[in-house]
Amino acid sequence: MIIDVAAADRSYQVIIENEIFDALVSSFVPEGRVALVVPEILASGALQNFVARLSAHANTTLILTPDGEEQKNVAVLESAWNQLGVAGFTRNDRIVGIGGGATTDLAGFLASSWLRGIDWCAVPTSLAGMVDAAVGGKTGINTTAGKNLVGAFYSPTAVFISPRFLSSLPAADISAGLAEVIKCGFISDRKILELVAAAGSGTLTDAALLEELICRAVQVKADVVSQDFKESGLRETLNYGHTLGHAIEKQERYSMRHGDAVSIGMVFAAELAQISGFITSADVELHRTLLGSLGLPLTYSGPWEALRASMSIDKKSRGGMLRFVVLDALGSTRRLEGPNEEVLKQAYERLQP
Repeated sequence: MIIDVAAADRSYQVIIENEIFDALVSSFVPEGRVALVVPEILASGALQNFVARLSAHANTTLILTPDGEEQKNVAVLESAWNQLGVAGFTRNDRIVGIGGGATTDLAGFLASSWLRGIDWCAVPTSLAGMVDAAVGGKTGINTTAGKNLVGAFYSPTAVFISPRFLSSLPAADISAGLAEVIKCGFISDRKILELVAAAGSGTLTDAALLEELICRAVQVKADVVSQDFKESGLRETLNYGHTLGHAIEKQERYSMRHGDAVSIGMVFAAELAQISGFITSADVELHRTLLGSLGLPLTYSGPWEALRASMSIDKKSRGGMLRFVVLDALGSTRRLEGPNEEVLKQAYERLQP
């Protein structure tokens, strides 16, 4: 399946098929150099053969990174810059990010900042990367102040998704990725909710269903990004569950899976919407039922004061005023600005184990 994304900076395609190697190699510019940005654990493990085959088809520089969020920092970025400099990368060359969402975030920001912008493409290997991070052109790194606060909107030239990569992932990673899929169901495509409700925990191992869910979630994101590239309005809906989710990730020093934190964040947003009179208690219970059926966390007991402080610097906040994406119906969102502090605490209390 091919899904078109008409972003403000460039249009590109998301190619979703089991065999992506030939399509990826054919996208390389003849005689151009290619930097493969890939976590060392993947390059020497599950993706060893894939990376070796790519290296044989191009003038390749291999940039190895730590795993997960550990790669999204200034030190790793500086090392990658230096490797590009030693290799003599020019604007005719390109970067390929191969890995989870953290890798494509880093690779995209590396591409945006080298010579003020060179081409890059994404090869996401995690479910969260496939349906969220690799699509949409958001790139960046983390700082001690928070997650993704330094970055750029910079679209790839293409995204190559092979659902077969999921076969090597542990169930917990599939589950975490499905949090982002379910998010798309709550904010837009209710069919996603129906499919997961029918399959329950079987969703984790049903390859055909996972591929359909990937296609549906990518289509939701492509539609949104094509209308609002730089998050001036509509694109904020894609952050459903992320305001508290990002604060939890920071509190846990990024040791928690992104999707696990977003799952808790969506339950919080649902509770906040219900207390504010926008949705019913049945809608909140649907959040808990669907997310819980996939083994995702629904509760959290970290210090409220620290979480509240982190949320104040969320990218959706304006002048210190908190702004949440909440539902006013299944498949429909609205913005909740400056909610009462007692309402926030009440919603958080409902997350306690």
